[in-house]
Amino acid sequence: MNQIPSVNLADFLSEDKNRKQKFINEIGHAYENIGFVALKGHFLDDNLVDNLYKEIKNFFDLPTEIKEKYEIPGIGGQRGYVSFGKESAKGKKEGDLKEFWHFGQYVDEDSKYANEYPDNVNVEELPKFNEVGKETYKMLEKTAKYVLRSLALHLGLDEVYFDDYIKNGNSILRPIHYPPIKTEPKGAERAAAHGDINLITLLMGAQGKGLQVQNHNGDWIDAMAEPDELMINVGDMLSRHSNNKLKSTIHRVTNPPKEMWSTSRYSIPFFMHPVSDMKLNVLENCIDENNPKKFDDITAGEFLDERLRELGLKK
Repeated sequence: MNQIPSVNLADFLSEDKNRKQKFINEIGHAYENIGFVALKGHFLDDNLVDNLYKEIKNFFDLPTEIKEKYEIPGIGGQRGYVSFGKESAKGKKEGDLKEFWHFGQYVDEDSKYANEYPDNVNVEELPKFNEVGKETYKMLEKTAKYVLRSLALHLGLDEVYFDDYIKNGNSILRPIHYPPIKTEPKGAERAAAHGDINLITLLMGAQGKGLQVQNHNGDWIDAMAEPDELMINVGDMLSRHSNNKLKSTIHRVTNPPKEMWSTSRYSIPFFMHPVSDMKLNVLENCIDENNPKKFDDITAGEFLDERLRELGLKK
């Protein structure tokens, strides 16, 4: 594949069985071949998107000393602020040219996961920041639920197979700011080549050039969404669970051409994670004589912990 296919969630949500099956076939084919789709028909409205961008720009424009008071030690960057250059791709020593914020799950108080997750961090200086972040989180989580339902059917599972695993899941909404580049970046990129850890990633802000996906021939292709589309890709957890039937594709955010160094870039991925005790063991119906079991048994929590250490976010 040399371009990212586009699908419309309205087809899956329609009462028309043929439209629903068409969506399942299209997204299944895309995820088996390139690991990415551009998705229309999601649950984010334009007003919410505009408000979110306004709030995150306001946050990243705050003085560094104010932002840094929201950098919480000892939680592996799972909530609040992570300052510039702190995260690096697996196997890469240079830090990525970005700063970011993490909104996490909003758990019911009586949930068994309430004590497992760090609290979300409130930004005192921006009264609407957390409210808008929470609403965006919920709408992306709802969108992700239906995408996973379509993939469950594609994999020959019950449609709601993933529902209980993602309810109160350890998902993260990450507004990212790639600041203007002031000096020649020696080996560093805005986001070095990597695969995502989670089940699926829903990305806002892929309208401009920068995001690139590596296809199976090893070629880098631009992944650009229309203004009304989310870019959605398979993560390593889902790839592992499906015995690599669904592909977690290596991708990166390249540095802009020198004449664009003075500009900021913003993107907002939502990393859909299951609950930590979900078993990521390879699904039996994804194993056959041509596709033997490729991965050891592991839980989502164990896998996440392992990867956060590799990324330098957890010691």
